[in-house]
Amino acid sequence: MNKQIILLPGDGVGKEIMDSAKRVLNAIASEFGHSFTFHQHAIGGDAIDQFETPLPEDTVKACEGADAILLGAVGGKKWDSLPAHLRPEKGLLGIRKTLGLFANLRPVKGFAPLLDASPLKESVIQGSDILIIRELTGGLYFGQPSERRENGNAVVDTLSYHRSEMERIIDKGFQSAQLRNNHLTSVDKANVLESSRMWREIVNQKSKEYPDVTVEHLLVDAAAMKLITQPNTFDVIVTENLFGDILSDEASVLTGSLGMLPSASIRSDGVGLYEPVHGSAPDIAGKGIANPLGMILSAAMMLRYSFGMEDEADEIEEAVNDALEQGYYTADLKVTGGKLVGTEEMTKVVLDNLTTKSVSNSICSVYV
Repeated sequence: MNKQIILLPGDGVGKEIMDSAKRVLNAIASEFGHSFTFHQHAIGGDAIDQFETPLPEDTVKACEGADAILLGAVGGKKWDSLPAHLRPEKGLLGIRKTLGLFANLRPVKGFAPLLDASPLKESVIQGSDILIIRELTGGLYFGQPSERRENGNAVVDTLSYHRSEMERIIDKGFQSAQLRNNHLTSVDKANVLESSRMWREIVNQKSKEYPDVTVEHLLVDAAAMKLITQPNTFDVIVTENLFGDILSDEASVLTGSLGMLPSASIRSDGVGLYEPVHGSAPDIAGKGIANPLGMILSAAMMLRYSFGMEDEADEIEEAVNDALEQGYYTADLKVTGGKLVGTEEMTKVVLDNLTTKSVSNSICSVYV
């Protein structure tokens, strides 16, 4: 199977961790008989430096013709003083909007060797396995342009949604719950916002189409508290753009391993953009100490959600888990004991585990 994959390394540690993901994907392609063709393009601050825009037209055209996109990270202090429309983050927002990537999927699952690094007691975080689904192309981030009034003393931001935008992300929430434990938590602010009241109405209507899924409604403030006190009671959370942004960032630190977490931004036909959660980390860029595992796990998500390669994705995830079980960790993980390694060393451990797994599978197939 041949797939065209666009690589957008972006800024900071993006280039370093992107190389790790590419090497892992090449190993998987070799083992399973696939062909992945990679094309690299600029986005974010890197694109500003080269082309004076955070999202060049060539990048957009390449992404429009791709089967999937891998993104490293965008942003950094270097570009903080630029006007809002030229900030690196505009490149990421722009490509999501242009490609219609309306659903952000962020899994938050604790790795057993890292649970003692969680800010929560292990008894609280143990067993947590959450999928947060965030609407990505509507709401406050994409309403009418913000406006200053009364000589700059008043401001207006517009939260705008169409029913169809809510329906498609809510459907994605129900469908994802069906693939997991059939429990969906819908998060809104229906006691205050009209948009949330429409959201809740649609969830209740849609629930009739998915009778096997149990639905729970939570106000966003209650959801934020429950993520801290009872994270293992959640299965799938679905919510609008702003709430999803905040809750997914809150959830991402629960396991004590921000550098481990992948994410996906997808549309209905399976085309998606995959990126780690941790950001560009410009303070450690070029030092060879960045954690590549979030990027590698994002590549695994790409195989699963865009290409339907479940076995391949499972093998990458197992190789990452094995690396942690073997005691390897990067500086961001703050693990007591074990073997501290850098980007290159951690990547090599994962690749070695993939090779071991491949040999093991070959031996098993002979005896079968």
